[in-house]
Amino acid sequence: MTFSPSSQPDLDWSQIRETIKLLTVSVAQVEGSMKAGDESVSALADSFTGMVEEMKNIHQILSGFQQSESRDQALAHCEATQHKIYSAIVAFQFYDRLQQCLQHVSNNLKGLSIIIDTPHRLYNPAEWYKFQESIRNQYTMESEKVMFDAIHQGKSVDEALALFQQANQQSDDDEIELF
Repeated sequence: MTFSPSSQPDLDWSQIRETIKLLTVSVAQVEGSMKAGDESVSALADSFTGMVEEMKNIHQILSGFQQSESRDQALAHCEATQHKIYSAIVAFQFYDRLQQCLQHVSNNLKGLSIIIDTPHRLYNPAEWYKFQESIRNQYTMESEKVMFDAIHQGKSVDEALALFQQANQQSDDDEIELF
């Protein structure tokens, strides 16, 4: 069965099908970006892992040399480089959070498409509540739950984002371990 598009509507045209198409495009964009990002970050992570190993080897070799000003300077540079690498690894932790958030967005958009496309679910408040609870329960970061709750309490996007950032900052202070 073919349906009429918004560019050529007829009596069969449906705003629900148009909404589902737009949600599907959004899901495809998010998932495509995540896949491209994963490939790049995997390559970077492998490079950093290799650099950490090489820096350990250099440090070990330098430590075996007789003490001199040049050796001590080289060791200092080696340690400074290791700290920079560790800082980059911490940045990957933030990227992982971003990936997790985008995966949630993608899953939520898919679920929303399914509800909208299923008439007995579309008009059933219990189905919407169940879907909303499943969204909230998938969140692993408290900041996501705070933002979700704020929106469902009627707060604006700006207010919810402010609460999200506050909760995120608090969790960053508690969870991110600097080397």
